[in-house]
Amino acid sequence: MRILVYGAGVIGGYLTHMLCLAGHDVSVLARGTWKEELDKNGLVIRHYRQKKTTVDHPHIVEHLASEEKYDAVFAVMQYQQLWSILDDLAVCASPLIVFVGNNPSAAEMDTYIRAHWKAPKTILFGFQATGGRREAGKLICVRFGEAGLKCGFLHSEPDEDTKSKLGLLFEGTKYTVTYYSDMDAWYKGHLALILPVGYLCYQHDCDLKCATGKQLRQAMTAIREGFGLLSALGYPILPAGTEAYFERGLKKAYMYGILRLMAATNLGRLAASDHCRSAVTEMQALDKAFDALRTKKPDFPMPEWTQLAQYMPGKTKQ
Repeated sequence: MRILVYGAGVIGGYLTHMLCLAGHDVSVLARGTWKEELDKNGLVIRHYRQKKTTVDHPHIVEHLASEEKYDAVFAVMQYQQLWSILDDLAVCASPLIVFVGNNPSAAEMDTYIRAHWKAPKTILFGFQATGGRREAGKLICVRFGEAGLKCGFLHSEPDEDTKSKLGLLFEGTKYTVTYYSDMDAWYKGHLALILPVGYLCYQHDCDLKCATGKQLRQAMTAIREGFGLLSALGYPILPAGTEAYFERGLKKAYMYGILRLMAATNLGRLAASDHCRSAVTEMQALDKAFDALRTKKPDFPMPEWTQLAQYMPGKTKQ
């Protein structure tokens, strides 16, 4: 099948690698010096934990031509950049569009594309748990296992026909697709999970190793407050049971151990600090999106969140 990955960062790069591994005719949209490097050397990925390097040679394109026919288009851009490509996605000759990445405005983007498309499309929203950075002509990718795609419609799981089509894209690989019944809620819950860690990164100039145990516990309390707000607004926390890792008990101790490990090793740098450093604009946009949710229940108590959020670059200190 012909597939286009719109975006060639760490997430889009790893997704491209898996689609190439599945044997598809894959194109990647990239521009500038990064396009030149991909043209010259191919897509080089250093898989950090797996201690291996792979090289793929997808087609490199500079734009999404409306007449080009793809069986699927994966939009893998930073959240604030997605708005600028919605018109391209609406008119592209592809029956399937999959947004991959943080997207607290999934509902608005879904509505926009449906209002402007030339022909009906299946629109899915997903997230791939990979981190890392671009370095010296290659991508440094950190992941656990073969990663995979968390995916679904805004407020329902895909039908069996859509699941079958998406499954065929990764057939023959260990890349897994996990379906959720409410990706809009999943995205919002993910913001509650990642933003306090991001605030902590910015508190220490994107060096998570400087965070103390007390500060890590504060971030965990802030995450619990974020989940509490979402529950008060009527959003389910997905996956179910996630909030238990931020309450009292063994699960909380386990989660604290994970955060301590991240903070003390290069995993934290690759999985969190590097992204916070290179994607300040996206983190600011995500912070603004969560602030908009807070205005719906302005009296909901979130003292630890409020204190940590002041470290977001450009935010007014209170």
